[in-house]
Amino acid sequence: MALEVNDVNFDEVVLHSDKPVLVDFWAEWCGPCRIISPALEEISKEYSGKAVVAKCDVDNSPAVVAKFGIRNIPTVLYFKDGEVADKQVGAVPKANFVNKLKNLLQ
Repeated sequence: MALEVNDVNFDEVVLHSDKPVLVDFWAEWCGPCRIISPALEEISKEYSGKAVVAKCDVDNSPAVVAKFGIRNIPTVLYFKDGEVADKQVGAVPKANFVNKLKNLLQ
């Protein structure tokens, strides 16, 4: 299951993770965000123990949103060793997310 991250716990959960982290920046009112949500939940189960999948509600996390310059949602940032390693903007098929995540696991 995807972890909820926000301004308070983002650094601890994402930047200090010893595993790659996929962070979905989303909002309740965003249709495309709801479209990709089931795929990201599946990825969180399939890659449990290998990677972390997190969700960050942009309406409740203004500091994180500003820090990473999130202007469009859904935006998925991929982190490795506390740094942004890749980015995906918009609703795309599950395979796109998996391929980017696999690159970080090599």
